[in-house]
Amino acid sequence: MKKIIEKKAMKQNEHIWISAEDLTGDEALVKESKQEFFNLPVLNDLADEKKVSEHSANTNRRDFLKYLGFSLGTATVAAACETPIRKAIPYVIKPEAIVPGVATYYASSFVRGGDFCPILVKTREGRPIKIEGNTMATRMGGGTSARAQASVLDLYDVARLRKPSMKDPDGIISDLTWADLDDAVVKGLAASKSIRIVAHTNISPVFHASVQTFLETYPNARLVTYDPVSSSGALLAHELAFGIRELPGYQFDQAALVVNFGADFLGTWIAPTAFAAQFMSRRKLKGADASDMSRLVQFESNMSYTGSNADHRVLIKPSEQGLAIAKLHNAIAQKMGTPLIDINGSLTNPKAEDAINAVADELALTKGSSIVLSNSNNTAEQALIIAINQALGNYGSTLDLAHTSLQRRGIDGEMGNFISDLAAGSVDAVIFVEDANPVYDHPRGSEVAEALDNTPLSIALTSMPSETQDICRYTVATPHYLESWGDVNPVRGFYGVVQPTISPLFDTRPAAQSIGVWAGS
Repeated sequence: MKKIIEKKAMKQNEHIWISAEDLTGDEALVKESKQEFFNLPVLNDLADEKKVSEHSANTNRRDFLKYLGFSLGTATVAAACETPIRKAIPYVIKPEAIVPGVATYYASSFVRGGDFCPILVKTREGRPIKIEGNTMATRMGGGTSARAQASVLDLYDVARLRKPSMKDPDGIISDLTWADLDDAVVKGLAASKSIRIVAHTNISPVFHASVQTFLETYPNARLVTYDPVSSSGALLAHELAFGIRELPGYQFDQAALVVNFGADFLGTWIAPTAFAAQFMSRRKLKGADASDMSRLVQFESNMSYTGSNADHRVLIKPSEQGLAIAKLHNAIAQKMGTPLIDINGSLTNPKAEDAINAVADELALTKGSSIVLSNSNNTAEQALIIAINQALGNYGSTLDLAHTSLQRRGIDGEMGNFISDLAAGSVDAVIFVEDANPVYDHPRGSEVAEALDNTPLSIALTSMPSETQDICRYTVATPHYLESWGDVNPVRGFYGVVQPTISPLFDTRPAAQSIGVWAGS
């Protein structure tokens, strides 16, 4: 019975439909199919149950080759069909740098907060499509990061803010002209007794010049800098030791031995692109003298990219990192004849105790050519790291105080004071710059969100919607770095340029320009 039903179904469907359009007889499909061999004899034969059964039982070599030759010939003819010709409209006045079909490259700089690397931007017909490292910028390593390469996608993000806007007390958002925005902001700032500019670390000299002009125009204003992944402890420790609130320039290419407590300097810590290039220059195996290769000893609690490349990886508890640093300090001090500190307790992992003693012996043999570092945000622990490096004579060789890093400038205490003042109602106006999003990326973000509702004037200068921007009264749309001019100063003595690779897509304005306009410059 089942076979009879199947045979009836086959007879009722002698024609094979390739798609729903084919079934309904779509006119456009019928017109196009004249050049695409939709009505092929082979398909009709396959739809005929009698012919299929006959061929399956009686097909000989001659018939097989006949059908094979027909299918190959049909495919060849179909491939040779002429495709529609689409003509491009030529330029009336052709830009000198653009040749249709030929890529154009621009040297620029990727910058996102304190993250930075020199880049080459590949464009086609005026549109950026690919980002690679600029190998001519040898001081910064010539490489790039995944974050930098992915940043080209942000340029075309449909969620980007396109023009300035204002949110009224009822939550209704309305677009503004730049003139109306500037007029409202200037009036609000003039009536404010306490103003704060909140930003992540910014390495643009032009931005800081605009902020300085703003602070001169409004003496009651302050700049508050914070970083979601803070290096505040290290900054304050170096300020106590050397009088400068800046991190030293780490020269991993000059270090024969690196002892590291938790800092993922090959993955995420401060300047991983430059650090990776420096570090790997001492790790080449082919044709290299083994005695010239550097060694990396990593003390950490979690697996990291840097730890996976270590010669010796030692596990310690997060709560014992300070104790491990203190034990290394005393081991080095005992060998160098410098003062010891009081230590109570021992490490849970006995192998860590042995590793610290062993690495202290190695450090004593590599004076002036080693680096000891830590990702700790504790000022006291960072002071011990500085003392160890000083005892080993690393400052001036592997640690450069002449070309200090400017990529981490945030101080946790200043941000904490700002949040407390904001919650107390002591701040009348707040300007959040670029990626500053404390509602999302600060531990006390909920306090910021609650206090902003009662702040008379709140402004977010950003290119993308964010949790902080959603609460602010005024939103100032800023451009993507690939469509605006800018400058960078990530390291003392090193400057770079950010140049546009495409005309602005939306009605935006750089943050430094907005701050300058509100300052009257």
